[in-house]
Amino acid sequence: MIYLNLELTDRCNLRCVMCDQAWTANVHDSPDRYMAEETWQTLLEGLAGVDEEISLCPHWLGDPTVHPRFGPMLRWAFDRNGGNRLFRHFKLHTNGVLLDRDDAVETLLDCAAGAEQRQDTFQFVHFSLDAHTADTWRRVKGTGGRRRAYDNVIRLLAERRERGLDWPKVTVAFVVMEENRADAAAFLAHWREELDAYGDGPQVLWDWPVEARDSIYFRRLNHSDQQAADRVHQEVLLELGLIEDGAQARTMDRSF
Repeated sequence: MIYLNLELTDRCNLRCVMCDQAWTANVHDSPDRYMAEETWQTLLEGLAGVDEEISLCPHWLGDPTVHPRFGPMLRWAFDRNGGNRLFRHFKLHTNGVLLDRDDAVETLLDCAAGAEQRQDTFQFVHFSLDAHTADTWRRVKGTGGRRRAYDNVIRLLAERRERGLDWPKVTVAFVVMEENRADAAAFLAHWREELDAYGDGPQVLWDWPVEARDSIYFRRLNHSDQQAADRVHQEVLLELGLIEDGAQARTMDRSF
């Protein structure tokens, strides 16, 4: 499997404290900008005929939903992917705040339901949430939007169930740090309840999901003082009961 990131934009609507967006004016050392639709189409058509299967993600440091043509570009990709000729899997990373614009949730589910591709083509939507209360959200994410993001995740889950779809799977992520550790238990309780209500029940993880299921994911913070960040991560995992006392959480770089 080839994992391919084609970043639609390096812009983001949030300024999360653990992200380059918070302290770097131009995250790629160039003016922030949007990928042209013609570029997107040319790059995707170039995947036709590649021998190895492609897992496509339109994200790196920006949030793809910020792109003013996000919906049409996504629909174009799935419309041209009959028989999975361009990509085998698709995965979306977003903070979720802007999914209430321009019928974005409907676009995601229309793409996932495409009849001329394998059922699990649109593999997952990964929501970077990292907070439960509005105050913690603003402290960690740099601005407001907590309610919009939470509502949009639930709307996606509800409409996925209403349509009888199994895909995409949903991951809600929480990067553990001192700024948000007090929210971890409430975050877990809230999303366990929602994912139980709208799906088959989530897996709760401290490492990246390795199977295609709805997931709640408590990830360690990458930090210049990694030892301190790992200690906070370990303490929170113990508090949540995800590891036993004396166990060591490992972080593996792999994805389903």
